[in-house]
Amino acid sequence: MVRGSVYFRNGLELRVVEVVDFVAGHISDYGYTILREQERICWYDPQAHPEIPELRATFPHHRHEPPEIKHNRRPAPGISFTAPNLPALIAAGVALGADLS
Repeated sequence: MVRGSVYFRNGLELRVVEVVDFVAGHISDYGYTILREQERICWYDPQAHPEIPELRATFPHHRHEPPEIKHNRRPAPGISFTAPNLPALIAAGVALGADLS
């Protein structure tokens, strides 16, 4: 299990939790949360939602964002089980900081 945080100069924190299968060479589960002052700005998870057609492009990977953060889900390009996700998450954190400053 990999667990930690990345702190951005724009005041955001990216919390990372990954379960990595080093033998198979992939991520088996994850949770990524971006926060500003302990408030969740968005989070990513791989819980499948086949009933939501808009998420098929990155199934099962998606992002929760405002408004109604728990139920507002969007595709998560750049997030997968087979490649490092940190570059896409850092880009999202930088973009969010620019949007929320």
